[in-house]
Amino acid sequence: MRRTGLWAASTAAVVALGLVVATLDAYGTTTRPTVPAAAAAGVEDDGADCPVANTAPPATSLLPDPFTKLDGTRVTTKSGWRCRRAEIKELAERTVYGQKPAKPANVTGTVSSSGITVNVSDQGRSASFSASVSLPSGTGPFPLVLVVGGLGADTATIKASGAAVVSYNPLDVGKEGTARNAKSGAFYSLYGSTSSTGLLAAWAWGASRIIDVIEQSGGAVLRADAVGVTGCSRYGKGALAVGAFDQRVALTMPIESGTAGVPAYRSVAQESGAQPLSSGYSEQPWLGDAFGSYQSNPGGLPVDAHEVLGMIAPRGLFVMENPHVDWLGATSGSVAALGGAEIYKALGAGGNISYWSDVADGTHCAVRSEWKAPLQASINAFLKKSGTPPAVFRVSAKKAGNLSQWRSWTTPTLADDGGGTANGGTTNGGTVNGGTANGGTTNGGTTNGGTTNGGTTDGGTSSGSSGGTGGGCTATHRTVSSWNGGYQGEVTITNAGSGTIDHWAVAMTLPSGEEIASLWSGTASGTGGNVTVRNAAYNGTLGAGASTTFGFTVNGPSTPPSGVSCATS
Repeated sequence: MRRTGLWAASTAAVVALGLVVATLDAYGTTTRPTVPAAAAAGVEDDGADCPVANTAPPATSLLPDPFTKLDGTRVTTKSGWRCRRAEIKELAERTVYGQKPAKPANVTGTVSSSGITVNVSDQGRSASFSASVSLPSGTGPFPLVLVVGGLGADTATIKASGAAVVSYNPLDVGKEGTARNAKSGAFYSLYGSTSSTGLLAAWAWGASRIIDVIEQSGGAVLRADAVGVTGCSRYGKGALAVGAFDQRVALTMPIESGTAGVPAYRSVAQESGAQPLSSGYSEQPWLGDAFGSYQSNPGGLPVDAHEVLGMIAPRGLFVMENPHVDWLGATSGSVAALGGAEIYKALGAGGNISYWSDVADGTHCAVRSEWKAPLQASINAFLKKSGTPPAVFRVSAKKAGNLSQWRSWTTPTLADDGGGTANGGTTNGGTVNGGTANGGTTNGGTTNGGTTNGGTTDGGTSSGSSGGTGGGCTATHRTVSSWNGGYQGEVTITNAGSGTIDHWAVAMTLPSGEEIASLWSGTASGTGGNVTVRNAAYNGTLGAGASTTFGFTVNGPSTPPSGVSCATS
């Protein structure tokens, strides 16, 4: 069926976005990949015209395939992602969040150097709310970061990076501490206290109305084309919903969001010590009423959190998590982030998603020194259109999820078909997971003169510096990012023969003192010394010329493995 009424978002014309890097480059490089422009003003949902069937995929205990459409066919092109995203969005509304209505009939308000007012009315009902503004030094108009609940990424760093801080109190829009049949706040003044929409979708709706007012203001103070959002804990759940459901948000930064936020629902239900789904549903009416049917049956959900993260692609996404507090479910957070990263890779936007849970301080919602540099880089890249995205995955060994245990689907390399990537755009002339990136090299062959954040990267060169062949397949290692005391690596396996291979095994030797902390999309025989990594169940079969990857993080000196070779079995 075609979405109508509350299901339909704005029918404004789709305006293309520019796109992004083809690979996860090492953090701190001098490479300047193409980064996506923020969505054009007025494009809250570019898939509002897409027909979405009133069906659901079969129940599964694994993460649903984000690339399989409701009609059973798979997405094959980048432009095809637009309507697949519309399917995911509607399924998420039906079962997880509740409906996020389209822009009301009337939205007015004001923007000043100190605050934003929002007035909304629809079908004879009206409501108002506001947000405070704190500008950085310099001359505007300024990019901005919407801080949900006033608690999110370090506001001092945001302002020092040249972005305004807009503090949005979501409780004015959807109050906590209410019964599901007696919800209150600006959203429920318009749509009724018995609305089945949960607080997170209501908060996202409120953020969208703030963006509406900024658009209407003419851009004298704040830029509507350079909007970021962040939040921590329950407000991290809200920040994720804001970024997922409004494509005008150029950068989404959820922090320590826990159950009902970033962590995969299927995984967090099994993660020891993590907040149970029943608790996430009943503690507050954050989730839509319909989720009650799934709190003890996550396998019945037609979507999962990795697809919600994928709704943000190819826009900027920086997920920050805390592995020291079991309740926050960081293992499941890494599972969802790794799954979401596959969507980014398929769109040729792998460098636009970052994840960081490797932090020393376990205090919930603390300002962390580890996140300062990637926060600045994210603001520069996605809001100021300057510099390189952090493009880093720092998964704590304390809470490292294994994506291969949670999927049976493969990641396609989506073709350019005249429509470019999702929302338009191009990659950097190379392929992703096809054996090359950026025309065969990454970062032009060097990374900051051979060091990254105090470590070395492939002895002074990046991808393509190590690799071997054997038994009809090749394996090539590249260092994705490195830091003092570790690095993230990725190995690309390519079928070099003319026939199909069904299994592969990669041998590599880690230097003394290095140990694999986490590994995904493969199964390792050990963690140090001579290691063999074999294919996962879903990525062992490769046609002639086809490629796949596995990734891993290492604790210890940042020296890449030697003797990397591939054999079929």
